[in-house]
Parts: sequence; C-alpha cells; structure tokens
Amino acid sequence: MTDPLDISRIKAICFDLDGTLIDTDEKYVARAARWLRPLSTILPDSNPEALARRVVMAVETPVNATLGLFDRFHLDEFFGPLLDKLHNSRGLAAVDEISMIPGALSTLERLAPRFPLGIATSRDRWSAADILEAEDLNRFLQCVATARTTLRAKPHPQPIIWAATQLGVHPQSLLMVGDTTVDIRAGRAAGAQTAGVLSGFGERAELTEAGANVIFDRTLDLADLLLDENIND
Repeated sequence: MTDPLDISRIKAICFDLDGTLIDTDEKYVARAARWLRPLSTILPDSNPEALARRVVMAVETPVNATLGLFDRFHLDEFFGPLLDKLHNSRGLAAVDEISMIPGALSTLERLAPRFPLGIATSRDRWSAADILEAEDLNRFLQCVATARTTLRAKPHPQPIIWAATQLGVHPQSLLMVGDTTVDIRAGRAAGAQTAGVLSGFGERAELTEAGANVIFDRTLDLADLLLDENIND
C-alpha cells in the first residue's frame, strides 16, 4: 500500500503538461474516435471512444521510446522531420486547439510564490515551447523537460531527476503531478512523491494502482491542500 502524501517533504513541484495543465487529451481521443467510428459494429461494446482512449494511451510509451533512441544516438536533428510527424500524428502540433485545464492557471499563480515549479512533458521541445509561450506559462517555471531533454523519456525517471536538479532539490523532495500512470511511474522511479489528477486520461483506480500518493479530482485541489498546510504552519 502506498504511503499517503507527506506535505512536509515537498520543496518543489513538477507538472505534466497534456491532461494536467492543458486540455488536449480529450481532443486526441475525439480525433481517434472519428477514425474508428466506421468500425463501431465490430468494436467491443460498439464504443469507439473507449477504444480510442486505450489506443492513444498505448501509443505514448513506444513513441517516447523512439524519441529517446534518436536523442541517445544524436540523430534527433537529422530525423527532425520524422520526429515532427510522430508528434503530429498524436495531435501534438495543434497549438491553436490548446486550452488550459479549468483551475490550472490559478494553481500555478498560487503555487509559484511558494514552490519552484517545473514541467516534465512527453512533447517535443518546439511544441512545448509554443504552448508555454501561447499560454504565458514560462513566468511560473524554472525548468521544462521535454521528450528529448534526457536520454530516456517518461515513464523512465530521468526527466524527473533532471527536473529536480534544475529546481535545486533532491528527487525525494519533489512532487510529480500528472494525469496518467506514465507520470506516476516516472515520479515513483525517481524517488519523488506523486499526485494524480483526474483531468486527463487517468482513472482513479489505475492511478492508485500505479502508486500515486494522492489523487485529486481537479488540479486546483492541489493548491488548496498545499497552501492550507503552509498557512497552518
């Protein structure tokens, strides 16, 4: 059984981007469901949306592994166009479709004065930079780990360890916040505490099974908990 969140340990916070701060996951699912709808008569429960959700989640890990291999062998620039196509196939280049998760902006505004904040995303550095600039989020952040910042991408712990170093804390003093089991697994492997949010792909049962120390219905609930605790101190 996973230990409950120890707020006294938290010295910095790292957020996933898609499904945690920005609302893109459901757009990916809707797009995939449109492709699958002609096959609905042969799908389990005739439910293209459910299958689309599983497909999009299943694609994430192998794509991350491919990106990591390119980076490891210094082929990322040579294969730049191919990498862009991989991300485009997941909908990651659609910056004009991006919107913030309700309460996410307020969460960053409230937490930034108290905690060093960072991002660990599976996006490439170009699309991540475009989104952060479009939503004016860089003002809150001290570091951004993208798909090729480290040799390995989430769920490997390298991006989380890198982010902790940039934020000036030991990984055990970091809280990793994300909406999928990939985020939880990466955080736990790095030695960080983890918080799951139900604003994206992840479901409570699977986030719990992955080992999340705490699960929030809304990203905003994280700020409510941490700031109330700090005020009481």
